[in-house]
Amino acid sequence: MRTIRIGAGSGFGGDRIEPAIELAEQGGLDYLVFECLAERTIALAQQARLQDPDAGYDRLLEERMERVLPPCRRNGIRIVSNMGAANPAAAARAVAETARRLGLAGVKIAYVLGDDVLEPVRAATWPLSDGPGSTADLGARIVSANAYLGVEPIVSALRQGADIVITGRVGDPALFAAPLVHEFGWALDDWTRLGRSALIGHLLECAGQLTGGYFADPGRKDVPGLARLGFPFADVDADGTALFGKVDGSGGELSIRTCKEQLLYEVHDPTRYIQPDVVADFTSARFTQAGLDKVRLEGGGGSPRTDSLKVTIGYRDGFIGEGQISYAGTGAERRARLALDVVRERLDLIGVAISELRLDVIGVDALYAGPRGPHEPMDVRARITGRTASLQDAQRIGREIEAAWINGPAGGGGATWLAREVIAAASMLLPRDLVEPTIHWLES
Repeated sequence: MRTIRIGAGSGFGGDRIEPAIELAEQGGLDYLVFECLAERTIALAQQARLQDPDAGYDRLLEERMERVLPPCRRNGIRIVSNMGAANPAAAARAVAETARRLGLAGVKIAYVLGDDVLEPVRAATWPLSDGPGSTADLGARIVSANAYLGVEPIVSALRQGADIVITGRVGDPALFAAPLVHEFGWALDDWTRLGRSALIGHLLECAGQLTGGYFADPGRKDVPGLARLGFPFADVDADGTALFGKVDGSGGELSIRTCKEQLLYEVHDPTRYIQPDVVADFTSARFTQAGLDKVRLEGGGGSPRTDSLKVTIGYRDGFIGEGQISYAGTGAERRARLALDVVRERLDLIGVAISELRLDVIGVDALYAGPRGPHEPMDVRARITGRTASLQDAQRIGREIEAAWINGPAGGGGATWLAREVIAAASMLLPRDLVEPTIHWLES
């Protein structure tokens, strides 16, 4: 039976590049998919685009394309990615320029617009699924609104001959499902196969997590060769059955246990995993170990898609100021706590308005407060973090911890500080008929 091989080139925006090169050169792929967006990533990308109209796409886009385009062109591999983030048009131009610089002529690049739904979101009051009660409560603080698109525009671009498809916000599994819908001609109401493709995409979307990266826990879940971790691929047939593997000789582990852990990643209800194209049901999925670093997936299903699409809203939520300083040796914890007490008093004295304040001694109570062993820590780091309404106040928090270097207590070192605007994220549902994806073209 004919199969299509899809490889995972990245699991987040800052992922390694070498495993994707390995897949492009040695993986025997039909498609290489780069999944690079998290919940707040696109809001931060929108913020970058506000400052520079040519910015707002993935920061590693050019480097990734420069490394993988030559082997992908040699081996007939098509690329699908959401590295367009807040600016798919600029991303596509950057890809075209990279291809031209490499001497790769005739590369057909499609980019998908339409996930930016800021206008309809601002035009009415919509209830929020999380965050403040409604979009009206956020008002002018809203900087972005992006709907999760499905497979349709990607499938259309592939059918029109795109070698590379660049999107903004889409459902993560849709990046992997779209090539399958295209290659096998699945109907967009074939809920069983669409559900299976969402399951396959969900397993692949985090790349190295499936091959033992995030899974690894020394002494409990030992994984070999993490420094040479290989990213996964899947051979998928027309029925939606998949055989997962990785390049021979690459590091990591691909097993039933790594697949089961990834299956449950970010899934609240395995009977109703809601995606733009289908409501997937994972409960009939079955894994079989088919050899070393080979796992077969059978089963999975789905039911009709919903009438709405999830939208992530990015909104301005004040500023964060942070400062850190280290203390070592006898009495390190006592000196760290004194430093934090002094800085807190200093912030009151100079009138810094702080709505939230957190004081941590990293290595003692930053993550887990409560009873601990009798041994005194000999190496700690004091951290103060505060939320403010202005950038100036946020900066003053960090400067006070830096001043502790000389102004006491004794033995502080390695002071650092930063101040940044907070772009928070909230979610809502938007009627599907208010979202209109479009496809645009470039060629190298």
